[in-house]
Parts: sequence; C-alpha cells; structure tokens
Amino acid sequence: MADRLKVVIAPDSFKGSLAADRVAAALAEGWLSVRPTDEVVRLPIADGGEGTLDVFAAAVPGARRRPATVTGPRGQLVDAEWLALPDGTAVVELARGSGLPLMGDRRDARAAHTVGLGQLLAAALDDPGIRQIIVTLGGSASTDGGTGALAALGARFLDATGAALPPGGGSLVRLAGVDLGGLRKPPPDGVLCLTDVDAPLCGPRGAAAVFGPQKGATEADVPALDEGLRRLAALLGGAPDAPGAGAAGGTGYGLAAAWGARLVPGAATVAEHAGLPDALAEADLVITGEGRFDATSLTGKVVGGVLGLAAARPGASGPVPVLLVAGQLGAPAPSGVRTALALATLAGGVAPAVAEPEHWLTRAATRLATATTNQLGDRP
Repeated sequence: MADRLKVVIAPDSFKGSLAADRVAAALAEGWLSVRPTDEVVRLPIADGGEGTLDVFAAAVPGARRRPATVTGPRGQLVDAEWLALPDGTAVVELARGSGLPLMGDRRDARAAHTVGLGQLLAAALDDPGIRQIIVTLGGSASTDGGTGALAALGARFLDATGAALPPGGGSLVRLAGVDLGGLRKPPPDGVLCLTDVDAPLCGPRGAAAVFGPQKGATEADVPALDEGLRRLAALLGGAPDAPGAGAAGGTGYGLAAAWGARLVPGAATVAEHAGLPDALAEADLVITGEGRFDATSLTGKVVGGVLGLAAARPGASGPVPVLLVAGQLGAPAPSGVRTALALATLAGGVAPAVAEPEHWLTRAATRLATATTNQLGDRP
C-alpha cells in the first residue's frame, strides 16, 4: 500500500438522517483532515430506494432534472421530477410521485396508489430523446401492484361489470378483467426496475404481508391486499414469484408483467452508472456505510454490493480493503471489512448520532484515517 493512498468513498444514504452525497462529503472531510495528500474519490451510491435519482444526478455528467406535477398517492398534486441522462436514459424515482412520505400522517395502504409514478413515466416517454427508462422502486406508499402507474399509461383494470376500478390496492379484490389495448409502449431500449428487496408478489414473504403494515395496513387489510395481488397475477401472468416482484407494493411485478420491464438489483446498477468498478480498479481503500448494518445489508443493498466489487477486483493487486461506517452495527462485520465503526458508539447513543450525523461521520473518518496512518507507520 503506497504512502499516498487512493481512497474511494461509496456510501448509501443514512435513511431518515442524511443523503448519500452528504455522507460521502462528511467522510471525505474527516479523512482529509488527517491525510490531506491522499486522493479521495466520492461516489455516493444507492440501491433503488429514496435518493437514487440524486445519486444518478451527481454521478453522471450532463444529467438534467425535468420537473413534472403529478398526482400523489392520496390524490393530491405533487411537484416531482425525473432525470434525463445524456445517453438517452431517463431515471424515474417512484418515491418522488408515489412515495410513503407523501402520505404524511394519513397512511392508507388500501387507497394509496402509484398514479404519480405512471405520470412521471409518461412525461419521460413524451421526450423524443429517451430510449430507455430506469425506474427506482424504493419507498412506495401503496400495495397496488403498479396498477395505478399502468392505468396512467393507458391500461384499464375492470370489475365484473366492465367498469374501471378506482385506484388503490384495496380495489383489486374486485378485479375481474384487464385491458392493455391502450397501454403506451415502453421506450425502444426497454425498462429497468431497480429493486432493493427480493420479495415475491404474494404470500407470507410478499408485498402485502411484509411491507403492507409499514404503509398503514391493518391485520385485516393484509389478506385483502394479498388477494387483490393474486387476482392481478392470475390475469396478467408473468412471474409473480420472481425475486423483486413484490418491490414497491408489487409495482415491480406489474411493470414486468404488463410492460416487459426487467427487475435488476438496484445497488449493482447504480454502482455501474456511477463508475464504481473503474474507481475500485486502482483504489487502495474503499469506505462504505449505511444507517444500520445488519444481515439484510448483504442481500442487494449498497454495502453488500461494494463488498462484492471490492473482493472481485481483478489483477495482482487483490481485493480492495473495506472500511465500514454505520449508524448502528446490528451484525458482525463480514469478511472483507478491515474495520467497522458505529456512529452510535462514537456518539454515546443513537439519539446524539442521529442529531448530528455529519459531525460523527467526520469523527469516524478521522479515526479511520489515523488508524490507517499508524498501520502504515508514516505521516502523509
């Protein structure tokens, strides 16, 4: 390891506390305060959840934000945006138009819908320069199987009398027919859906059972929502058991079955667009992190993705050593992590860490840089 290091900083957001770009900035500040001559590359990453659009915007030169006013998940108007990349790709973040925070304190898993997502997709389709759409699926307010989005794109979901159902997952228990004749075509190079979960559409691991309660579903609501999704799957076909089909209340399934979208792991796709594999090729260290590290962190999340890329780096230089900073450590650090620090430990508790995350991130990076200098036996 050279005295002057190339350090890649590739964290996720600290959910509910700090966006990924600000996490990376705080870590860089702390590291450079100890080792100012090191080359530090900031590459904030996301896994398809909230904030993924911002990560793309920061990572891709020439990305342009496009504003749009859409119908939010409880029927209100919402000022949202999508992102146009120079290569003809549109990035549409579900949470911008159909996210759970847009419900405020009125969570309603039966009535909430994805109409706003569909309107954002329509806005991207209206741009003649767009050839592909990437949909980030995290943070959904609804359990409607993506029917709200598909309806906004021209599909019709009908009851037994042939009347259109109102939006919302709760209405799908009356679903008797689907008309895709008016559905707009996807862009020429198709649609990718970035998923941060591997849940199937239905059943005990499905969208309603696992995520419905987070969205306001009662104990009685969950079976009804699950039954509605089963009715949808019986009519649309496709692969309701595919990993990620249950993402965003089944929106992953709906876009795949009706629109031909491909479900792909979010963290790996974002990392590729951000240039993380290339950055790691010559790196001496990589620092990654998230709000809470636990067993799920290695199943499609950012930290697991970074660990995989660091371990797989080709060439005689071998794997890239990984330093991990998390708000909390809920599981032992896995193989490949040289050092793991928890902000809650440094701050003396979760509350002070959440109150001043940038301060404690800077302190964590300072400690990591000091330890690295001591290991090298030099002063940069």
